[in-house]
Amino acid sequence: MLGKIFGIMSIIAFFFGIFTGNTEALGSAVLDGAARALEVTLSLCGMMCLWCGMMRVLQEAGAIRRLSCLLAPFLRVFFPEASQSGEGVEEISANISANLLGIGNAATPFALAAMEKMQKHNPHPARASAEQITLAVLNTASVSLIPANLLALRRAAGSERPYAVMIPVWISSILCASMALLLTSLPRLWERKGNTVKGDLTASRSHGKRGHRG
Repeated sequence: MLGKIFGIMSIIAFFFGIFTGNTEALGSAVLDGAARALEVTLSLCGMMCLWCGMMRVLQEAGAIRRLSCLLAPFLRVFFPEASQSGEGVEEISANISANLLGIGNAATPFALAAMEKMQKHNPHPARASAEQITLAVLNTASVSLIPANLLALRRAAGSERPYAVMIPVWISSILCASMALLLTSLPRLWERKGNTVKGDLTASRSHGKRGHRG
């Protein structure tokens, strides 16, 4: 879909440049934009390689396992089944850590690894479990303490104050993550409440039948 939109916009820009007589300016803008895009891509690749390597080193050194212990209260609330089975806990912790550093590209592989491990305990393999949905949403709307990718983009774009967005990023990311956890937790709590009510009704009916027979 994005490719079609970009293609249509390119065609419109091309004919607009011809009709207005700005063909030379259009060609120069295309060349300058391509060169600028290459510079930004290379700068982001460097940032991504650095932090992906750092995350791998921390994982091999056992730091992610220790972080999992620190995040255990949080994980038990929002990922109770994964915490109980131990499947995917380290990957979820690594994903949260990478998102805290603002490196979503490094967080995605850990999220995929966690999804694969949680899928082993999914009672309905044809659809995502509640915890998988929570992780997917949290991976998209996560708290970002150090938005490394955003800072790299602002720096590559020539910003004189790339760190000026830190406080707005903290506020917006905390609000988004809180709302995401709330929205993904409500259906789970509602389902548990419904199961509890059904269990109580079944128990009361069974008790009533026994009393009637007696």
